[in-house]
Amino acid sequence: MDHKVFLDIEDMDKEQGIVREDIPRAVRRRRKRRRKGIFLPVFLCLIALASLTGCLYLVVKNRLLETEKNEAVAYLNEVKTEPSYSETQMQDMVDAAVLEASKQKEEEILGAVKGMMENGEGTAAMLRTLYPGEIVVAANSRYYFFPVLDTLKHHSYDEEKFVMNDDNVLEYRPDGSVISKKGIDVSKYQEKIDWEKVAGDGVDYAFIRLGIRGATEGKLILDDSYETNMEGALENGIKTGVYFFTQALNEEEAVEEAEFVLKHLKGYDVAYPVVLDIEEVTTKNPRTKNMEKQDWTDVCIAFCNRIKEAGYTPMIYGNLKTFLLMLDMEQLEEYEKWFAYYQMPLYFPYEFSVWQYTSTGKVAGIGTDVDLNISMKDFD
Repeated sequence: MDHKVFLDIEDMDKEQGIVREDIPRAVRRRRKRRRKGIFLPVFLCLIALASLTGCLYLVVKNRLLETEKNEAVAYLNEVKTEPSYSETQMQDMVDAAVLEASKQKEEEILGAVKGMMENGEGTAAMLRTLYPGEIVVAANSRYYFFPVLDTLKHHSYDEEKFVMNDDNVLEYRPDGSVISKKGIDVSKYQEKIDWEKVAGDGVDYAFIRLGIRGATEGKLILDDSYETNMEGALENGIKTGVYFFTQALNEEEAVEEAEFVLKHLKGYDVAYPVVLDIEEVTTKNPRTKNMEKQDWTDVCIAFCNRIKEAGYTPMIYGNLKTFLLMLDMEQLEEYEKWFAYYQMPLYFPYEFSVWQYTSTGKVAGIGTDVDLNISMKDFD
């Protein structure tokens, strides 16, 4: 059966053979008003339908965008707003998001490792990138991992503000101006030094090796160039500190070393710290080979306390192995630290005041390589 639907009364009239002139004027006016009454709801319905279609499109598009996110947290937040999902479905979605995020992270890590290998960076550099929350120390043909402790004081330096100038001298410029001091440390191995030229090269201070304890016999030895270097530096306006290489076995020997240092400081104006140099020695069968971390720590405390009692500023010198493997830093918080590390950027989170950044520096008046240091603290 064929049913015709008429949306307009005039169409119905034409279908029935009625012409417009046969219809009274009043009837035509009523029909006109009726047509307006019909078209308005239809027009409004069409607008509503278009709006609803647009909203549905936006909802669907938004849903697709949200499901393309790769972070697990974003998925979890989305899941929480969908009560129609079961607990199992929610967990599956979270697991899928975590897996996808892990794949992306793995790709980023592998890309970083590949880049470092292509640039010739060592294994230690790669490990330090992979484990940012730990301090990686390479020693004894293996790698050690130490968590970064919040219980220790951290330095406040902005590592990006350490800048090498045109003369290959490291400077610290936290506010655009240089606040660091240029320094060196020397011993008899720098041979004869022209201290006037050293001063003219902008050196503010020098740590002079005062002496050592022998690694096998344990004898206290004064550095052959100690007195000459102290006098030359001071006569040319360069501030001085001193350091002593220890091989003390216990607290008694540490105090003995401190007394030896104090004896030879007499008559000199020492503005910078008096330093205990703690390093692993390569001598076969050194007398300290069986010392434990607490033994080394006790030696430091005994030496530093005696130096402090005498009115000088005690300091401990060392590298990553010294401060992480050989010493318990939590027991040495009160003493100044001099850190040796020959790479950029800085890799040490804890508080220190002097950084020895190279052992192959060049300074006017010194014919050999020399250690260069940067001090962020003015000890004068």
